[in-house]
Amino acid sequence: MIAIIDYNAGNISSVQNALKRLGYESILTRDKAELLKADKVILPGVGEASSAMTYLREYDLVDLIKDLRQPFLGICLGMQLMCKYSEEGDADCLGIFDADVKLFPPKENVPHMGWNDLSDLKGPLFEGIQANDDVYFVHSYWAELSSDTIAQCDYILPFSAALQKDNFYAVQFHPEKSADVGEKILKNFLAL
Repeated sequence: MIAIIDYNAGNISSVQNALKRLGYESILTRDKAELLKADKVILPGVGEASSAMTYLREYDLVDLIKDLRQPFLGICLGMQLMCKYSEEGDADCLGIFDADVKLFPPKENVPHMGWNDLSDLKGPLFEGIQANDDVYFVHSYWAELSSDTIAQCDYILPFSAALQKDNFYAVQFHPEKSADVGEKILKNFLAL
């Protein structure tokens, strides 16, 4: 069973639809027992970091998420919440990854929206994906490069396009909106 964490974030239905296109059913839940027994857990999201962390705390999911041992995937805001800290709303986040999340310099075109390529790919999430393959981004905040970075992108400056530590994987881009490349990345995650 694939569990998608329900914490009032946007874009959850696109992830469910992408999984369905790949032949997988998922449940939307914040029930601890269901999350613990799930084969895979996904934390998608479009929204604002401090509000999202407020909901995760209100639903008592912070420690549970950090203690999960099955493959876990954060998408977009979900990835940012897995970092230590976000400038968006001055939010202390989950701290799974040793990286902070910062606002792109305001003098440039923000948000970073559209197709951009990946580089420095590492690990099983990117099996069969080539450097310079394009994926779809929509974000105004970026995660620092760190020892957990498994893919980079460059928009204004280099940032973490994907992070991984133990069973925790995360992507800044939207695999569910990234055509064949995104579908392959989702399949790779589901095969873990």
